[in-house]
Amino acid sequence: MRLYHAPASPFVRKVMVLLHEARATDRVTLVPASGNPLDPGTLPVDRNPLGKIPALERPDGPTLYDSRVITRYLDDLLHGGLYPAAPRLWDTLVIEATGDGIAEAAVLMRYETHLRPEASRSPAWAEAQWQKIARALTALEERWMSHLSGPLDMGQIAVGCALGYLDFRHAERDWRAVHPALAAWFGAVEARPAMRATAPDA
Repeated sequence: MRLYHAPASPFVRKVMVLLHEARATDRVTLVPASGNPLDPGTLPVDRNPLGKIPALERPDGPTLYDSRVITRYLDDLLHGGLYPAAPRLWDTLVIEATGDGIAEAAVLMRYETHLRPEASRSPAWAEAQWQKIARALTALEERWMSHLSGPLDMGQIAVGCALGYLDFRHAERDWRAVHPALAAWFGAVEARPAMRATAPDA
């Protein structure tokens, strides 16, 4: 299998954390890919028409894309157990969607400040993205801490990767100061070997 990969992407990181947790990093060849909505660069647009990563070439079918599709496929293939049986599964999927939504809004904020010409930037639009993140962080802390503190699953991994991306790209927002319980939880999660091995550094 070949994974189109950029280490700064929180969505790629989700897949890599799963592979590390399953001790299966040797099952996938990493293919560097970079680009953005204005310039697809080396993004695999011939394999993912949306021009996004991660994208996973597999031996038994078309290329998979969207991190949630890839993680479900790999978890099934590797018997990872990161998607529990129902009824817990539904909470896991909601939490995974929440983590992915935080990451999506944070990436859009990054695009606004680094892709658009300064004269065209909209602080109000960027702030609207942050408000999505703020609401999601509050929901996680008020509603989902019991689940987050349970056995490791893809919901926790998605949230951990999203929070790591906030630290990486939006540290000035200091989400930890407003969400101490979530910050304490993340402190334990980011110490896991799989998270340390996949932390973005550039």
